[in-house]
Amino acid sequence: MDSSVFFGISTVAYILAMITYITYIAFKKHGVGVAATTITITGFVCQTLAILLRWKEFYDISQMGILRSVPITNLYESLIFFVWCLILGYLVVEFKYKNRSFGAFVTPVAGLALAFIDISGMSKEIQPLVPALQSNWLLVHVIMSFISYATFALSFSTAMMYLIVTTERKTEASYIFWSVMLGIFVIVLGALGLDFLKFKVAGMKPEALIKSYLFKATFFSDSSIVSILSYIAAFVLLFVIWRYGYILKRIIETFNISASTLDEITYKSIAIGFPIFTLGGLIFGAIWADQAWGVYWSWDPKETWSLITWFVYAFYLHARLLRGWRGHKISVVAVLGFVAVIFTYLGVNLLLSGLHAYGGLE
Repeated sequence: MDSSVFFGISTVAYILAMITYITYIAFKKHGVGVAATTITITGFVCQTLAILLRWKEFYDISQMGILRSVPITNLYESLIFFVWCLILGYLVVEFKYKNRSFGAFVTPVAGLALAFIDISGMSKEIQPLVPALQSNWLLVHVIMSFISYATFALSFSTAMMYLIVTTERKTEASYIFWSVMLGIFVIVLGALGLDFLKFKVAGMKPEALIKSYLFKATFFSDSSIVSILSYIAAFVLLFVIWRYGYILKRIIETFNISASTLDEITYKSIAIGFPIFTLGGLIFGAIWADQAWGVYWSWDPKETWSLITWFVYAFYLHARLLRGWRGHKISVVAVLGFVAVIFTYLGVNLLLSGLHAYGGLE
């Protein structure tokens, strides 16, 4: 079997794990929780095998050496590696804190990433590296960047949970914030799923994808009725989450997750991810840029948004350690930080152009 078979198995496993974790939270059955963990581990093992097989396949094709054949050279491979890092980080947290409820907030992030792979139709073929990528800095820059992305994703999940369990009144700014953010996440995931069901998207350039397919089954449908109904459904979903958010709060509280534990995990995830991102994403990236393009910094959109992301998390650590911020304010910063990560990683590739264009869908 080749790598695509194991990637397919891991994709199915993570989606099933997402459903099982949510079921576990809803019904609080120990057996369901064990099943969710087992499915997640199975998916992780299969994905690990898939990455190793693709690494060998890349090496056999490129013959550029084992380090330069690491399968993290395009958007498809980097998304796969991001999901792998995310699931690894989640499993560490689950076994350390002996609590499975985090899975219902982490696995949907992995599910959204995998859904994006399918709906986008991005190329999954192994292709030779473009000259700018043929560098020994590729391994450390990209791997360290995605390890930090995964830790930021974990901090996003725990920060959202913190906001949910610590807000009381629906009129609180933090309550409105988390309900809207959660609603947008669910809406985007659902819209991508509908796009996938309606269109069988083949590999194409980002511009064609956005113009022809992205959200065309819902918000950007050629039918004005479908488009209007999609927006109405989105606002209704946001209202329902806002109106009945206390149910989610009560469910989370039944698993005895203290707010201090959630705050601790959020802080530790960012405290680990920030220096890795600083060193691997910015410093090593600048060294690589000088070797590839003859300049350390060019204000390329990817570089600019990476710097914005760095400032958001630097502000988080500064506000927490030096200003003594705690509670809702600092959790909101953690959530917004991951929004910046998503745009840095996907939004820049899809909506903007620059020296990092090789990271797109083509």
